[in-house]
Amino acid sequence: MPFHLRSSPVTAVLLIAIAVLFLVETWAGGSTNQQVLYAFGANEPISVLQQGQWWRLFTSMFLHIGFAHVLLNGWALYQLGSLYEMAVGSSRMLMVYLASGLAGSVASVLWRPEGLSAGASGAIFGLLGAMIAFLLRRRDRLTPYAKSLLGQLVVWAGINVFFGFSIGSGAIDNAAHLGGCAAGFLMGLLLRGREPETRPVEAPV
Repeated sequence: MPFHLRSSPVTAVLLIAIAVLFLVETWAGGSTNQQVLYAFGANEPISVLQQGQWWRLFTSMFLHIGFAHVLLNGWALYQLGSLYEMAVGSSRMLMVYLASGLAGSVASVLWRPEGLSAGASGAIFGLLGAMIAFLLRRRDRLTPYAKSLLGQLVVWAGINVFFGFSIGSGAIDNAAHLGGCAAGFLMGLLLRGREPETRPVEAPV
């Protein structure tokens, strides 16, 4: 594996929290059960906007719908979270993760008039946007490897956005992805961190 979670403790804690909550969802009746998702804090526009249940913007970031959903998001978080945490440090990584996730949740509520949504995708797209911004700020000083990494991340972001719109908003929460990515990109432009060329990192696969 390209990263050691001991060097990225926040990523490790987030992965554990997501895995534990998924197991609890499954035990409570299933992660695809609408009642279970709602009870555990899935994002739902009417509840948030009309009933003031703003906490759903946060809790929904840690819930997932189905095994494939948690598996894909877990793998992406492992790759991007470790990469960005080693680049900027644990506290900054956590700040970007939470702020991007909340931005994605807000975008989802404003864009989708109804229905439940959940998942760490907004936060993960935020890490992706933040890492792209982090490298762009240093593009004149990047090693060939770091430039290749930047290109891979940009392509990966483009493919995911295209894939999301091709499938449609019924299956993928594009608003959360774009909102999270935009927030992460802006934060990545502002936050300082370790220089990417001073320590080797491996690109997501």
